[in-house]
Amino acid sequence: MKKSTIREWVESIVIAAVLVIVLKTFFFQMYKIPTTSMVPTLMPGDKIFVSKLSYGPKLPFVPFRLPGFSKPQRGDVIVFVPPQEVDQPWYRRKPYIKRAIGLPGETVQIKKGNIYIDDKEVTLPEIAAFFYYNQGKNGQSDKKIIVPEDEYFCLGDNSISSKDSRYWGFVDKEQIIGEAIFIWWPPKRIGMIE
Repeated sequence: MKKSTIREWVESIVIAAVLVIVLKTFFFQMYKIPTTSMVPTLMPGDKIFVSKLSYGPKLPFVPFRLPGFSKPQRGDVIVFVPPQEVDQPWYRRKPYIKRAIGLPGETVQIKKGNIYIDDKEVTLPEIAAFFYYNQGKNGQSDKKIIVPEDEYFCLGDNSISSKDSRYWGFVDKEQIIGEAIFIWWPPKRIGMIE
């Protein structure tokens, strides 16, 4: 009788662990926002759900991604591994969260606080609502940046305190973890991420 109870507990723990691993690998992951780079959209301390299904979950330890529902779109808030973290061991990589601004093949320019894509001002409310500073090697007002194929130009909503594509370049599609979709903590900030 005692052996049976212990065995049931062990089986329950193993099943729960496998379930958590499957959910984190293929469906969603939780993150805590550490910095002010996405204020006011995301505040330090916010805990969020990131959907891996949006763009397709990446299989661990192999360069393969399952199909997703879509590709990153302009204005999406995405979680990814930035170029300077890619060479770190997988367990030490620090993911970043920013907004997708420039899509593959587009020309991006920051001018007078506004974003221009292919010489047209971006009017999407989730982008146009913010002032973008001309900082970093890729953020100068006289510079038009061409986004390489399979890569994305990403910026923080709080431009003055965000280290983003203006400084370190582009996000490779293979390094995108998922789309930030929901704030689940603290209770007063529960809601969808726009």
